[in-house]
Amino acid sequence: MENLTNNDKLVLLQHAINKYGDENTLIQKLSTFLPQKEIDRGIATLIATQQVRRIGPDMLQNNTSHIGELPDIPPNLKSIIDNL
Repeated sequence: MENLTNNDKLVLLQHAINKYGDENTLIQKLSTFLPQKEIDRGIATLIATQQVRRIGPDMLQNNTSHIGELPDIPPNLKSIIDNL
């Protein structure tokens, strides 16, 4: 798989969270594209920057009231997000 920038990883995470709110499912689906450590780090970054919020013990939600709409999907991530 091609190298993704940090911004690409965060966009990928946001769109995956939009598709799967459950953290365990999210990690399972993304584990083929990103190592566990990077998924955890990305989720922590998104929560710290208030782009994502935790709404339960294992539930995540994009904080659209804070960020507005989700970022556009770059062409290099389109196929990854479609295959999630």
